[in-house]
Amino acid sequence: MLLLVGLGNPGPRHAGDRHNIGFMAVDAIARRHGFGPARARFHGLASEGQVGPEKVIALKPETYMNDSGRAVAAAVQFYKLPPERVIVIYDEIDLKPGKVRVKRGGGSGGHNGIRSIDAHIGPDYWRVRLGIGHPGRPELVHRYVLHGFTKEEQPMVAKLLDAVAEAFPLLVAGDPNGFMNKVTVLTNPPKPKAQQTIEPQRHRDTED
Repeated sequence: MLLLVGLGNPGPRHAGDRHNIGFMAVDAIARRHGFGPARARFHGLASEGQVGPEKVIALKPETYMNDSGRAVAAAVQFYKLPPERVIVIYDEIDLKPGKVRVKRGGGSGGHNGIRSIDAHIGPDYWRVRLGIGHPGRPELVHRYVLHGFTKEEQPMVAKLLDAVAEAFPLLVAGDPNGFMNKVTVLTNPPKPKAQQTIEPQRHRDTED
C-alpha cells in the first residue's frame, strides 16, 4: 500500500492557487485511475484506488499547509506505513513552471508543508516537486503562491497535471526516473522532423 499526499490549503478560496498544485495533481491522478469518492478521514479528504498491483490511498490534508504533517502522520499511523511508502506532491518555486523533480528524503527547501511533514514522520519519504516558478523577489513569494496561475499559464498547468496522472504508474512501480522522463516527453513532445522533399531531376534534350 502507498499513501499519496497532495499539499494545498482547503476551501474554494484557495482552489486555484499555485500553492495548491499538489491538490490538483492528486485530483488528476484519482480521476485518471478511477479512485473511489473522497471522504473525511485523517484530518483531510481521502480516497482509495488501485494503480497496477498497488492499493493507493490519496490524501488531501485539510489542516492548512503549515500543519500538513498532522494529517499525514494520522494516515501513516493508521496503516502502519514506513515513510518510504509515502509520496508527497507539492509546489516548488525554484523550478520553472511545468518542470517536475522526484527524490526520496532531503530538506524542506523552506516549504512549510514539507517542514511540517518532516517534523511528524521524518524526512525519508518520496517528494514530487512541481514547478510553479519564482516571482523574482523574496518579499513577493507569499502573495505569489497564494494566487492563481495566469490565463497564459493555465494550458501548461493542465498539460502538466495530465502528464503526472498518466505517468503515475511508473512512480508506483518504483521507477522515478521513468516517471520524470515520461512527464517531460508528454509535456514537451518532440517536434516532428521536417520531411525533405527531393525535387525530381529535370531532363533536357541535348543537341549533338
